[in-house]
Amino acid sequence: MAEQFRTIDEYIAATSEDVQAILEEIRKRIRAAVPDPGEKISYQMPTITMDGLSLVYFAAWKNHIGMYPIPRADEALEREIAPYRAVKDTVRFPYAKPIPYDLIQRLAALLVHRRLSGRD
Repeated sequence: MAEQFRTIDEYIAATSEDVQAILEEIRKRIRAAVPDPGEKISYQMPTITMDGLSLVYFAAWKNHIGMYPIPRADEALEREIAPYRAVKDTVRFPYAKPIPYDLIQRLAALLVHRRLSGRD
């Protein structure tokens, strides 16, 4: 059975040092975009919440960081997301390339906007 994590800190601590730094920066960037963010582990992944409800999940995999759910965006943002779009609501950021932290923060802001406008 996979390891069960109680907190995001536990999850991050279980990864390699280089991945820990990436996860911490992603966590920081997402939290910066979310008003009064909360945290929890859901589906055994770090989850940032808004108003007590899950907003975005992120997870470390063997070759990439995954972020979910990332809905379709406007045309310009979708072009930026395209190299990372894996499946319908998933983006993957490979470790072999620079992690686009600014894009991650903008994606979190998009999720906040959608939540506030009732479109999530």
